Amino acid sequence: MHGPALSGWLLMVLCGITGAYCLLRTRDGPERERRAARAEAVMGFGMAAMAVPAALLRPPEWTWAVYALVFGGASLHALVQASRDGGHHWHHLVGSLAMVYMAVAMAPGAAHAGAHLSHGAGAAGSAGGVPALTGALLVYYAVYVLRSAGRLIPAAGPAGVTAGGATLGGAGRAAWGARPEMALACRLTMGMAMFAMLLTL
Repeated sequence: MHGPALSGWLLMVLCGITGAYCLLRTRDGPERERRAARAEAVMGFGMAAMAVPAALLRPPEWTWAVYALVFGGASLHALVQASRDGGHHWHHLVGSLAMVYMAVAMAPGAAHAGAHLSHGAGAAGSAGGVPALTGALLVYYAVYVLRSAGRLIPAAGPAGVTAGGATLGGAGRAAWGARPEMALACRLTMGMAMFAMLLTL
């Protein structure tokens, strides 16, 4: 990102924690949910790696090609899953393609030499990327974040019942790793992080 290194540190930590939580979610639940959690873990760790401040680690030039290949593969996998199951896999497809786009846009030669997420505040030069495509992705993620945030607002219900219908405490209490609102919060976090990263292109 072209901006303060602090932004890169915050994004790196936030995406790393989100990826780790998604990895924990792969242990339980239906296979469909575990597949989604695996895809989200890859996305979270990939975003954390892209957000590593250049002051800490300047990756070799071929790193961007690796990102593009990894998330190109993730895009194909998401496309296959979306054609079978639909649902949230379409969002995974958009996210994976956005990662490929950012990797290509930030590769040396696409922007200025040595472009990297979380460049220092003195970074100069024109950013890579196609403005119309970047704008479309920004609109997509803005809408996604707003919709996800709205779904996290608890619905009115009987005392002691959460928006997901589970009672607070007792045998009805869901395991912390299987709570649907936590999964939604992770997706919201990654949506905000993706929006912030796209702003830097």
